[in-house]
Amino acid sequence: MGAVRNVAVAVLLISFLTFVAFFGRLPALRNTPVGFLHRVLWIHIPRGFRAVDQRLTQGRFSSMVARIAHTLWNDRHPVVMIFFILILLISEGVILIALPYITLYAAAASDPGYITPTNHANHMSLYPYDFTLYHPGQSCRTCHLLKPARSKHCSICKNCIGRFDHHCIFINNCVGYNNQHWFLFLLFTTAFLTTYATELGTSLLSNELLKILPTWTVTGLGMTWNEYLTCWAWVLQLKTSMGSVTLLCLLTSPLVWTLLGYHIYLIWAGTTTNESMKWSDWKSDMVDGYVFKRSLPSDRPKDYQVEPSWTTWPIESQQVVLRTEDGLPPKGEAAIGIGEWQRVWKLADVENLYDLGFWDNLTDVFTRRYGSPESDIGRIPMQNGVEEDQNIDESARHKF
Repeated sequence: MGAVRNVAVAVLLISFLTFVAFFGRLPALRNTPVGFLHRVLWIHIPRGFRAVDQRLTQGRFSSMVARIAHTLWNDRHPVVMIFFILILLISEGVILIALPYITLYAAAASDPGYITPTNHANHMSLYPYDFTLYHPGQSCRTCHLLKPARSKHCSICKNCIGRFDHHCIFINNCVGYNNQHWFLFLLFTTAFLTTYATELGTSLLSNELLKILPTWTVTGLGMTWNEYLTCWAWVLQLKTSMGSVTLLCLLTSPLVWTLLGYHIYLIWAGTTTNESMKWSDWKSDMVDGYVFKRSLPSDRPKDYQVEPSWTTWPIESQQVVLRTEDGLPPKGEAAIGIGEWQRVWKLADVENLYDLGFWDNLTDVFTRRYGSPESDIGRIPMQNGVEEDQNIDESARHKF
């Protein structure tokens, strides 16, 4: 029982810490025990460690650890991806065994949506600015390019990424406009593989039990909980290697399914991981009464030096949302729009321009749209462009 207990505790602890590390920063968990543990693990414990090390070695050891950690977290390297491949090898099954490796390669090796001077015009014409999270005229200080809507500069990849979601250490690459569909396939095939490996391991262990106990069933029919758990403890002790792998797959499968479910939820909400963090900050400012909105006319004059004349997105923003530091309505030339400023108290009162409904959002993830092949910034807008459809459905308002 000692070996089985140690393996089970180790696998459970690793799975739990992995869950805390990857999900503790989510806005929904920020004020929960999971968010508290995330801050303890990533802020308070390292701070205490540095204080002790400062007394013992004048900070030399913590500096060395910080350099290694900076390399692991802020530079592209294959260490975590190699670990991920090992996890896949451990959980191998017979059906669909190659798919996780194929999708891992596709997600890791593909261009996530690097924005370069060559394709900058195309990225500018994919999404309109929503005048809430994204405003025209903002430039990347590193790439020295205008920031297209929904883009973000990744300090690890050293590039601006179109429709940036997040940088994933498991694929050693960003998840963005060009490879998000491969990332979703990777999550699904990995979750399926680990679940299948769990079922396969459970079946093999049950066969061992049947040799000793002919009345044995996986569901434990006719047994008390104590008898049922004793049988599993015995077979795990008998087949330690097989039992350890089965436990590993059993406890990691929910993590992968949860991550897949979270990204499906983001697609349903018409947002990305990066944008969900931004909306969380906006939500706090709304509660404090620092956010205002008013109408943005469809025939407003555009500055074609910083904003595309048209985009391939079917709608454009009909509102401008701003926040102020003093809690008073915006003033000055920067306060574009018409009508009176209305104070916004909750996200449900703000239109999400990038939410077209679940199926259209899913289509946007799995299909590529191509905009202007050359820069049209500064030119006269198209007469029959996509600006004709300006009706925004109520379903585009925030769902989270």
